[in-house]
Parts: sequence; structure tokens; C-alpha cells
Amino acid sequence: MLHIEFTPADLNRLRLAGDVSPMWEVVLSLQALQTGHAALALDPWRRRVRAEVAAAGLGETVGALQRLCPEAAYFPDFLTPSASGGRTLDAELEHVLRTPKVRLRKEIGLLCAGGDPPRGARRLAEGDAGALRRLGDAVRRYYAVAVAPYREAIRSAAAADRPVRAEAALREGAEGLLASFAPEVTWRGDRLECAYPVSRGFSLDGRPLTLVPSFFCTRRPVALADPGLPPVLVHPLTPAPGWLPDSVPGHGGDTLVRLIGLTRARVLELLDRPMSTGRIADALYVAPASASRHAAVLREAGLVRSERRGHCVMHRRTDLGEALLNGG
Repeated sequence: MLHIEFTPADLNRLRLAGDVSPMWEVVLSLQALQTGHAALALDPWRRRVRAEVAAAGLGETVGALQRLCPEAAYFPDFLTPSASGGRTLDAELEHVLRTPKVRLRKEIGLLCAGGDPPRGARRLAEGDAGALRRLGDAVRRYYAVAVAPYREAIRSAAAADRPVRAEAALREGAEGLLASFAPEVTWRGDRLECAYPVSRGFSLDGRPLTLVPSFFCTRRPVALADPGLPPVLVHPLTPAPGWLPDSVPGHGGDTLVRLIGLTRARVLELLDRPMSTGRIADALYVAPASASRHAAVLREAGLVRSERRGHCVMHRRTDLGEALLNGG
């Protein structure tokens, strides 16, 4: 059980994040891939993302991220630095990659519970600059496959949740807002309670509690492990079964995704104008080598034309690629 103690003054300091936090969605979606929770709503997403991870050769990358974000009672707080919601992935990642060495060592040490760090995490725990860069690259590549293609559904769920909370707050004030999170959360009049994998509680002590919505939060709310950090409670948006469309908008239908993979379908969509390999990599948050490989496969299939311009190779969709993208 998790319980958060409130004073009357604490109720006046409640904050409601306006949107999801990209890093919370990264962490909680990595955990969702490790479980079968919310099967009706998330299993179609799991199948699609696992297939795309395999097609993009990201299995080892995602595995390393999952070892850092296990579906367990504890994962490092430094991975979720924003309490405001609505910030960009790059802005939140900048905070992650600036985490002080002492905090990295402490939190990764807690993750290991006295044992050896997960493979590849030892240098990260030491604050090694190369390890931090690799972490940032891994997060961007995973986000491009598992979260970015579904941003519209995620934003729609958050947008639908906001008026529900606003109406509760207008009708019954801060206590009505807290009560609106039932049944996942129970408001007792001076404390907030919810099911939790470990027993813990803390007081706000004059600090504002920020309530952050999350699409990939399943079963129960989540709080930061360190009670000394600015208090956050992440609550589930609980997507309904059927939220995942048969096709990802702008990618020529699910048939095209199954045929060439989601990342290559997204590359094909980008190339309505000439783009360099580096620009493709930046747009999709993938490594330049991966972008080059996807462009080469599309070129060999006659879907993309490539030509060298100075020091760059420029790629553009062919008529055949256009027809395939549009279902012709």
C-alpha cells in the first residue's frame, strides 16, 4: 500500500500536469512490454512493437533498457525527471543525461540490490560520458518505434481525461479532484491511498504534489521511490480495447507495415522530398547506420531512388513507392 499524507494547506498546492511525460511513457511502456497486464487494450500494441523491434534489429537495445527499467517494485528515479508533463523527449532526456554521478551510482546500486549492475550499466553508474550518450541514443530509438507512432492516441486519451478532472475540481475542489481517481486511488480525507507492490508512505511537507497522466501506466498509480524528490503520482489513463487502429495513420495501412516493417514505412512516408541519410536518422531517432540500411532495402525494392549530391546521399520516394504508400 502507498499512502501520501496531506494537510489542508497541501490540498491547495495540488498540480495537474497538462499532458503525458515522454520519459514516463518510455519507462512504463518498457515495463508494459515485460508483462501481460491490460491484455485486451495493450496486446495488439505489444505484438506490433515486438515485431518492429525485431525488424529494426533493436532487440539488444530494448533488452538493455528493460534491464534498467524492470517491471518490479523499483526502477531508477533519474529516468523520469519531469513532473510537469507536456515536455519534449529531448528536453527530458537532457535532464536524464545531466544526472550527477553520485545519484547515478546510488540509484543503479539500489536497482542491483547489492548485486552486480545489469550488463552495460556499470559504466552508466560511474557517469561515463559514452555510456550516457548510448543511453540517450537507445531511448530515442526505442521511443521512435514504441511511443512516437502512437502519440495521437496518447494525446487523445490525455485530452479526454483533463475535463473529467477539471469538472471534479470545479464541483468539489481539491478533495473532489483526488476522489475522481477512484477506484485506483482512495481519498480518506487526510491521506491518499492506493495499492502498491511495497508498503511505503510519505508526507508532502509543504511541497506540491503533481498528478501526471500516463497511457502505459497499468493497474495502479506510480510514485518516485525517493521521498526527498519533488512528489509525483503518475495515474493510468486506461486505454480502452480497440484504441489501436488497424493501421498507423500515414503509413499506408497495416498491410504495408506488415510487408516492410513500421520503421521502413515511416522512412517511405518521409521521402516525399529529397532527404539525406542523416536527416532521416534525426527525424526517426535512429542511428545513421540504421537509416542507411533501411534506405538501401527500400532502394533495392524500387521504392526509393538515391543519388549523391556532394558529400551527401539524397533519397526520395519513387512512383512505385508513392503507389504502395497510398494503397495503389
